[in-house]
Amino acid sequence: MSKPVNPYFVLLLSIILPGAGHVAIGEARRGLAFASFVLLFSFLTYMTTTPEHSFIGRHAGGLFVWALSIPDAYRCARLRFLLRASGADAK
Repeated sequence: MSKPVNPYFVLLLSIILPGAGHVAIGEARRGLAFASFVLLFSFLTYMTTTPEHSFIGRHAGGLFVWALSIPDAYRCARLRFLLRASGADAK
């Protein structure tokens, strides 16, 4: 069995790029889903707001999903890390 990725490294990856933390821990499908929803909701909020709104306001939907993906990736990585440290199988 391979050594689990450090949860803090996964946290850093998730902050830098949505879905990257999930990919690093082997949950590529989940990471791709988060990245896709970030793009989808960024696009939807961009199209439904006016140009007078700020960048954050125009992409709020995508940023919200991105913010949700960060603790989720960390939680998954931490769980795998703790299960590996205790000797239990992560899957």
